[in-house]
Amino acid sequence: MIMKKKNTRMRSKIKIRKHISGTLNIPRLTVYRSLTNIYAQLIDDSVGKTLASASSLSKEVSEELKGSKSKIARSKIVGNLLAKKALEKKISTIVFDRNGYKYHGRVQALADGAREGGLKF
Repeated sequence: MIMKKKNTRMRSKIKIRKHISGTLNIPRLTVYRSLTNIYAQLIDDSVGKTLASASSLSKEVSEELKGSKSKIARSKIVGNLLAKKALEKKISTIVFDRNGYKYHGRVQALADGAREGGLKF
């Protein structure tokens, strides 16, 4: 059952990546979620470089994360942090790559946090 879920996500991921790629002006925001944490990166695919990253393990948001009770609230905080880092580098428009995950729950919360932080999808 677990392998079937993983294979389904990988097939979905490949289909998404055929259509989405990031540039220096409009990078790709990719999401990875584990059981307990969530990670987000802004990637320039033309050179294969990570421009900014944030995760629920980041020291910058450790105080805020202690106050949040749910994983969804943590995801929203991580999205907000990534938006701040992107705006510091003068990036305001991005392409969202959900990485094969459903746009629901923690992935959606991260996207909403990034939008609240000032990023445009």
